[in-house]
Amino acid sequence: MRPSRRWTDSGGRRARPWRHALRRGARAAGDDTGSASLEFITTGLILLLPMVYLVLVMAAVQGGALAVEGAARHASRVYVIADDERDARAAARRAVEFALDDHGLPASDASVGIGCNPRPDACLTRAGIVTVAVRVEVPLPLVPPALDLAVPLSIPLEAAATQQVSRFRAEP
Repeated sequence: MRPSRRWTDSGGRRARPWRHALRRGARAAGDDTGSASLEFITTGLILLLPMVYLVLVMAAVQGGALAVEGAARHASRVYVIADDERDARAAARRAVEFALDDHGLPASDASVGIGCNPRPDACLTRAGIVTVAVRVEVPLPLVPPALDLAVPLSIPLEAAATQQVSRFRAEP
């Protein structure tokens, strides 16, 4: 009687099916061929994505800090060289709007505070000190505004700059 094809290998010898099964199982269970690249890509993405987002956040915060500091500095400079209080406040507000807009931040959300020494009622007196404080909130990058429910999704930044009114200024 001739053995069936199912139980023979290509040379006509009787095959042992349990050895084939063991070989296939061992190959499937212990063979790591090609998995290192998959592990590297997965681990790389898990570690790289938070690092990239951290760089984006730090860039947004740094840009916002430069914008707020520049806005306060320029607002205090234009305030002390203005002719009167009304023009000084308008010029300071324009300087803040320009500096924040230059860095891509909305100037409508900024708050500007102006303080004067030694006389708070008259800022533009000779040798008077004018301090301008600018506060703005920098939104986190890639976060939609709809998520701003319970947790603030922006970083508040504030800067202040002080300038002295010229002692040679003509009194009005």
